[in-house]
Amino acid sequence: MTTALAAAAALVSLAFGFATFERWLVRRRQYELTWTIAFACFCLGALSLAWGSAAGWSGASFRSFYLFGAIVNVPFLAVGQVELLTGRRWTRLLRPGAGLLSAFATGVLMTAPLRATVPSDRLPQGREIFGALPRVLAAVCSAGGAMVVFGGAAWSTVALLRQRRADPAAAFLLGRRAMGTGLITVGTIVLSTSGTLNKRFGEMTAFAITLTAGVCILFIGFIVTTVRRAEQVPTGPLLR
Repeated sequence: MTTALAAAAALVSLAFGFATFERWLVRRRQYELTWTIAFACFCLGALSLAWGSAAGWSGASFRSFYLFGAIVNVPFLAVGQVELLTGRRWTRLLRPGAGLLSAFATGVLMTAPLRATVPSDRLPQGREIFGALPRVLAAVCSAGGAMVVFGGAAWSTVALLRQRRADPAAAFLLGRRAMGTGLITVGTIVLSTSGTLNKRFGEMTAFAITLTAGVCILFIGFIVTTVRRAEQVPTGPLLR
């Protein structure tokens, strides 16, 4: 069951990644490319889960799962939301920064010694296998990225409410933007609930379920938020 769920999560992430990449090819919005990278990371995390579930966990499959499923995915998600909400030139520096962080994390995960043998029949916790640095990277990237997403949602909600009062005629489009941002936040929360579901479903099944559901919610939020240019109202960076 876990392998099938993980494979489904990988296919969903891949399909959404192609959709955002196609939009980037047409419109060249930087957040669309960043979200493509984020969906690619989610896809690789799900494929790593399917690999470990089907073939039995090993050092290689667990390193891959930990890198793409716990470290590099959320930072790109957060960078994409900042680019979407602000549209400022300085945000062009964020994606290369996330890329450098990902390269550093890849080097760390490839060379980090294993503290114990990876059990083949279950998904272990990071503290069982790795030392401090990989676990610190996972905590900082996941928590830091989630805080950026939540902070961006709060900021955009306030900004949208102000614009709605200033321009009642655009109330529908602004409400749509607020709904999309809220869905992005909900998707991030769903992706963070694996720990709670572990006790009920088990680690591998919980990750597959939350990944599939979370990615779907994120993509819906992305589509709702990114109003087409022809529908936009000409006010503020939030409506680029």
